[in-house]
Amino acid sequence: MTTLGTVTPVLRSFDAARTRAFYLDFLGFDLVFEHRFESGMPLYMGVRSGDCTLHLSEHYGDGAPGSSVRIACDDVVAYAATLRARGFENARPGEPQRTPWGTLEIGVHDPSYNRLTFFTPVNGDGNE
Repeated sequence: MTTLGTVTPVLRSFDAARTRAFYLDFLGFDLVFEHRFESGMPLYMGVRSGDCTLHLSEHYGDGAPGSSVRIACDDVVAYAATLRARGFENARPGEPQRTPWGTLEIGVHDPSYNRLTFFTPVNGDGNE
């Protein structure tokens, strides 16, 4: 039987400087690579935090603005507090919300309006 590996979402971006600031400075991802076929061409870059890798592309047809990804986080409460302290334009996540499917979650939109939902599974008894 075939076994599938990890998934690397490709999200659309439109502004390299704002995208870098959002993912690197605000969310705390590390830059893995940047690629342009030549100067002035669209940027394609990879970022990583822990086991989460995302690709961000200015190329027409790569991804669609307004996409949504869910990213597991070991402590979404602490991460939300870190993001609120850093701030980025209008991205100010509130307190994590408990879901009926057993997670605590926050959501933020990147500069291209892609939605990133960070979540931590919680026990069904209300204890985290």
